[in-house]
Amino acid sequence: MITATNVKKHFGDIVAVNDVTVSIRDGEVFGLIGTNGAGKSTFLRMVGGVLKPDSGSVLADDKPVYENPPVKADIFYISDEQYFLPNATPKDMAKFYRDYYRSFDMVRCEDLLRSFQLKPEGKINTFSKGMKKQLSVILGVCAGTKYLLCDETFDGLDPVMRQAVKSIFAGELSERDFTPVIASHNLRELEDICDSVGILHQGGVLMQKDLEEMKLNIHNIQCVFQNAQDEQAALGLLEIIRAERRGTLNIITVRGTEREIMNKIHSFAPIFAEILPLTLEEIFISETEVVGYDIKKLIF
Repeated sequence: MITATNVKKHFGDIVAVNDVTVSIRDGEVFGLIGTNGAGKSTFLRMVGGVLKPDSGSVLADDKPVYENPPVKADIFYISDEQYFLPNATPKDMAKFYRDYYRSFDMVRCEDLLRSFQLKPEGKINTFSKGMKKQLSVILGVCAGTKYLLCDETFDGLDPVMRQAVKSIFAGELSERDFTPVIASHNLRELEDICDSVGILHQGGVLMQKDLEEMKLNIHNIQCVFQNAQDEQAALGLLEIIRAERRGTLNIITVRGTEREIMNKIHSFAPIFAEILPLTLEEIFISETEVVGYDIKKLIF
């Protein structure tokens, strides 16, 4: 488990990370969402032990990460600006990382390079941005570390390659102790893979939520009642986050379980009532509007 507690990081007068507290459970896919400049990269570098927090603590399995080689040996960090040795090939980089990560799987690496149609002997400096991203993921997965930190990993990947990477992550999660942390500026890229998401804004965590819990406890309803009195009474029983009215049709976003919500509505014998599917984007928009933020301006 990764725990960051009251972590701060300054670069001169610039506050890059401001009092961040986050818990990342083992075996989950954690998404870190935020605009460029929100502090995602700085935070991941502290989790990876590249940077030392000015204050607060970053622990992996209850042990400090910074200047702790045994702990860092179980963390692989994929930077947004990947570094490869000059004139190196994928095979050269695999050998390089094998010297640092004892669990590095050369056979798996060769298999994945073939699957992604990346030439083991090809010069990396001739690869496209997307090909370099693919290679970074392959090297990170084959390192065999428990924690894989991905900074804008899906940026530059086409939809097919993005799904291929997600499939690799899913396979790793099912086969071993594996916890990927994925930073992105776009929530839509992560909604089909993450178990929980934290939103970083201006250096601080705006919110951290378990996605399944969110989906079970917030719903979009459209309903029509027989009269204004029933409508007022029914809506008064609900914890409404957002409400829209189109003629007699009420479109409301409500907090609570599906059964609780529909039982309250049906007790007034509505003319019409149904639950509409909510996207992850809609859920986060509703949640953040409650605390006074327009998330659409932050991460879409």
